[in-house]
Amino acid sequence: MGPPCGPPAMTAAADLVLTNGEVHPLADQDETVEAVAVRDGVICRLGRSSELDFLVGVETTVVDLEGRVLLPGFVDAHVHLTKQGQSLVHADLRGADGRSACLERLRETAEGAGATAGPTDDWVLGFGFDESGWDDPRYLTREDLDAVSESRPVAAIREDGHVAAVNSVVLDRHLDEMPAGGLRTEGGEPTGVLVETAVDVVYRLIEPDRPAALALLRAAQAEANRLGVTGVHDMVRRSHAPWVYRHLDRTGELTLRVRVNYWSDHLDALLEAGLGTNDGSAMVRVGAVKSFTDGSLGGFTAKLSAPYADGEGVGQWVVPPDELAALAEQVEANGLQLAVHAIGDEAIDTTLEVLAGTDDPAAARHRVEHAELTTDAAIERFAELGVVASVQPNFLKWMGPDGLYERRLGPERTALANRFRDLLDAGVPLAFGSDGMPMDPLVGVHLAVNHPMDDQRLSVTEALRAYTSGGAYAGFDEDRLGTIEVGKLADLVALDRSPWDHPDAIDAIDVALTVVDGQVVYDAR
Repeated sequence: MGPPCGPPAMTAAADLVLTNGEVHPLADQDETVEAVAVRDGVICRLGRSSELDFLVGVETTVVDLEGRVLLPGFVDAHVHLTKQGQSLVHADLRGADGRSACLERLRETAEGAGATAGPTDDWVLGFGFDESGWDDPRYLTREDLDAVSESRPVAAIREDGHVAAVNSVVLDRHLDEMPAGGLRTEGGEPTGVLVETAVDVVYRLIEPDRPAALALLRAAQAEANRLGVTGVHDMVRRSHAPWVYRHLDRTGELTLRVRVNYWSDHLDALLEAGLGTNDGSAMVRVGAVKSFTDGSLGGFTAKLSAPYADGEGVGQWVVPPDELAALAEQVEANGLQLAVHAIGDEAIDTTLEVLAGTDDPAAARHRVEHAELTTDAAIERFAELGVVASVQPNFLKWMGPDGLYERRLGPERTALANRFRDLLDAGVPLAFGSDGMPMDPLVGVHLAVNHPMDDQRLSVTEALRAYTSGGAYAGFDEDRLGTIEVGKLADLVALDRSPWDHPDAIDAIDVALTVVDGQVVYDAR
């Protein structure tokens, strides 16, 4: 990792010096400094700006922060980067305030030249709709999408990825491939609304080929850097993304540290290739084996212990408990990390019970992804086992009055959702991610600091740590990343304003500069 910028290298110049800033290391003792020096991609000295002047040589890049706040780079502990790229080059349905707005965006995509999408060139695709805030909170249907095109396949993916709507062309061509349990029907006729296993069929059909995946991930990488993200834990399934990341790493084009969390159906391939958790390069590493238990609250498929307040049933198992237990046993036998999607309280309790059966879940850093509906007993179990809570603070946008949580769960159970303060106070390792909803760490930090439930609010420092050192810990990277300290890798982000000075408007703060491995990869100064 290179020597520090002191003896015996006292007179050697740094490659990069960031000066005249408000540097928050976010380490145990978070004492601010003014300047940071970097050599060979490693932080080698901190101090006052005047103290680092002697490290400026002829070839040193000097960045005057002009009083901006410098933080460790954000680590997004749960993201689907290919889907993020798709939302950038296809119809972006995020923020659409109703069905009409979604359909207009899809029509514009259908009428335009569109982006290169490999085998999906004929499709009209949209990503990120969220009906929960509409005046008429119903899913898009085949009739809606038939109005976009009656000759081309059209698909709109809900923000959570667990629900999709397709038009009649898709149903005519592919209905036989879709499991009956994933189809929503009226009078026996498919409505075009798909959930869980039926959505997987659409994902398979629209999966970009290798050149398209390269284009999508380049776009997503640029967007991540723009948002101050320097590292991601990407959830990957049946995708060319692992090849793309390694290709970009080999060619020197990768400006994100990537931890690839492979879906469980890739486990045999990982074992055959001899790949284990943390194997890889400085930029691309194997992460966890990823599994589901349940679905989503938005799709009525999160597994609850009591029925939904606005629907029938208690959700469903996507992966039954006995299958999860068998997977955990295989993962443990091969020394791998396990990451389990669990949203409903029943799913979380079952997941923790399975993880309790492993030898040392804390050492393995097994993770529960989302952990949205946690009881007191579940929080105690998290702490007892040392399991990582990999959570998404931007989900708090659904916790307002008459929001999605209150409609699905009722007010009493809504109080059990996204209990970040209780998790942190119990000593549970907390890692923040976005799930791409949206992929903006400052939105997540803002919502965690301004949690709808006062007793669950985090301080600015705590929320930032969950998005920096929290993600680093979840990825076995706390010795390399997550704080600004001598010997750590120089992954950094500079903000135009201080989140400590503007806690009520953190989501309005702009990223000014992003540095990865000592290289400036985004500069909006």
